[in-house]
Formats: sequence, structure tokens, C-alpha cells
Amino acid sequence: MNTNGTFSLLIFALPLLLLGWLFFTQNKRMRQMREFSSSLNVDDLVVTSSGIYGTIKHLDDSSAWLEVAEGTTIRFDRRAVAMKQTDTPATSTTTSTDASTDASTDDAPGTTPGTPQNGQ
Repeated sequence: MNTNGTFSLLIFALPLLLLGWLFFTQNKRMRQMREFSSSLNVDDLVVTSSGIYGTIKHLDDSSAWLEVAEGTTIRFDRRAVAMKQTDTPATSTTTSTDASTDASTDDAPGTTPGTPQNGQ
């Protein structure tokens, strides 16, 4: 068995396999993005790729108009809509045990600015 020939064939085949795998995954990703973009509807809650939350108010072939605040509508490229919102942001509620641990530390991380600390 000629190990030198096998080794050179391996050196030639591995980059070709890597390129084929890269093209395959890129095509799969593009297909998923096209399917997602076509599934968008008016009144969907979405998040853009820049992290802006909004509600779709109008769609056309290349643009999406998002209402980000009451009466404020921004036009985005349709490809900038990254995902649909699945849940509304949860509001944090402080229980009595959480309040006692926050009150015992000064400038505790995770506390909301302006909340009373240390019994003040």
C-alpha cells in the first residue's frame, strides 16, 4: 500500500469536502431565512437584528414598517427582522426574601436604580 499517495489524496480531498459542506450549510441557512421572511404577517411581534422590538404594521416585498412605540413607526429592510417574539418581556416582582437580601448589601448588583436600599 502506498501511504504517500493516500496521504496526498487526503490532502486534496479534505479541502474539497470542507468547501462542499460550507456551500451546503450556507444554502440551508439562506432557505431558512427566506421561509422566515415569507412567514411574517402584519401585527406580529418581532425583534430586529439590531435588537429593536416592535410590531409589524405594514409589509411589502422589501420593507417592513415596525411600530416601536405608540405612534412611532420605523421602516426596516425586511431582511433586518431577525426573529418573532415568543414571549412578552417578564416584569420582575420582588418577594420579601429578595427585599431582605437586597437591603443588606450596599449597591447590590442587579438592583434597580432609585430603589431604596439599607432601609432608606
